[in-house]
Amino acid sequence: MSEGQVGAEQRLVTPGMVIGPSSGKRAGTGTIAENNEFIATRLGWLNEQNDVVSVLPINSAYMPRSGDLVIGFVAEVRNNLWFFDVNGPFQALLPMSLAPWKVEFGSTRQHLGIGDAALARIQEVDETHNMVLTMKGVGLRRLNEGAVVSIPVNLIDTIRGQNNAMLSRIRDATNCRIIVGDNGRVWIHGDAADMHVARQLIQTLNEEGHKNTFEGAVKALENERGEH
Repeated sequence: MSEGQVGAEQRLVTPGMVIGPSSGKRAGTGTIAENNEFIATRLGWLNEQNDVVSVLPINSAYMPRSGDLVIGFVAEVRNNLWFFDVNGPFQALLPMSLAPWKVEFGSTRQHLGIGDAALARIQEVDETHNMVLTMKGVGLRRLNEGAVVSIPVNLIDTIRGQNNAMLSRIRDATNCRIIVGDNGRVWIHGDAADMHVARQLIQTLNEEGHKNTFEGAVKALENERGEH
């Protein structure tokens, strides 16, 4: 059972708003304790879990970190590298030396063209947020099949769940292969009907992520498809 997921819609709070008594609880991100009360320090959804009161941002920007698994789209191709849109503040570059194929200078377009999707890892991020990608690693590859959909970065933990438990349930219920990137992009692959179901479930997450109803939507799908 998932704690902190009981109840109806979460409250939207604004900076400076008193959000409740602080006795017996701890201040999490987005809150401070003052005069035995919690005060919100940012706009977002009030969340209480394991006696920690925090404010979840409405939609966080993706801030890349080394080691992140990302789903990117090729935005530009040069003779010796590719530039990717990874939903970050800047484009990321993939040198041909870090591609999973043997690439000759000038033949980059034969392997990845503009608009192609790929699963990669961020190898490094420098102090000016320039990102270098690598596709050398287990499972990293061009995504030739399936579909890529987006979710707000702050809902990644919701779709994954603790130790990826929620993601495993979604995979089982939809009969789809699903990969959730750290940059708020989700790859889905299955037959057309199953992919449609998976996309609808993710749309529910996008629309109702601020409510405590996603668990119920997954359970309803499990019950509906349990005998199939």
